Amino acid sequence: MLDRLYYITSMKKVKVKHPDFCQLAAAIVEEATDENPQEPEPETKNPHAVALGRLGGLKGGKARADKLTPSQRRRIAIKAAHARWKKK
Repeated sequence: MLDRLYYITSMKKVKVKHPDFCQLAAAIVEEATDENPQEPEPETKNPHAVALGRLGGLKGGKARADKLTPSQRRRIAIKAAHARWKKK
């Protein structure tokens, strides 16, 4: 009984791309007969948004450190050290 339960729980769940047989067949035919395959266009980022994000990122850490009390900084540093040593 336990072997069966372990087997059922250890099986991987597979997500089906095309749940219907007809949809799968249609996708295969469409891909096989398509003369001009469409390549996805590369996404470009808005340069203004990038500049604003970088601006906030550059001053964010220093501004946060200025607002923290020494005891808060110590607690954060201890937590970071534990996280680093935990990995090894």
